Amino acid sequence: MTAWVGRRGPSRRPRPRGVWVASGTGIVLVLVVALGAYLPLVGFLGGVTATTAGLVPFPVVRITLVTLLGVVVVVALLLLALTRRHTATSVVAVVVAVLVSLAVTAYPVVTIAVASADRAGDVWPVVTELWQRFTG
Repeated sequence: MTAWVGRRGPSRRPRPRGVWVASGTGIVLVLVVALGAYLPLVGFLGGVTATTAGLVPFPVVRITLVTLLGVVVVVALLLLALTRRHTATSVVAVVVAVLVSLAVTAYPVVTIAVASADRAGDVWPVVTELWQRFTG
């Protein structure tokens, strides 16, 4: 093993360029997912909930908790990628960070779809009963 001599001391080698490239790419991709997909999607789903007078539920607490947990995990993975000395480790951390950000982006859609299906199951018997009262 070659001893690297520099400002950091004799035993530390510099980070490869691949670590910087992977980390920068990961940060850009996570920001694109967050600003280009997550925020517009959550805004749209919140607007749908507001315009349907609550027929489409928006579980604010669950979505907020998953978002905060996702932010913590993604930031930790990006910091891990940035501080590694091997490109392969950095790339793996970046890929996992991007996948976590995509999962956090998909979570509100899945949650609202499941809650809407539950709500629709609750609404249909009421609509049927009202229709029966109206027609007979």
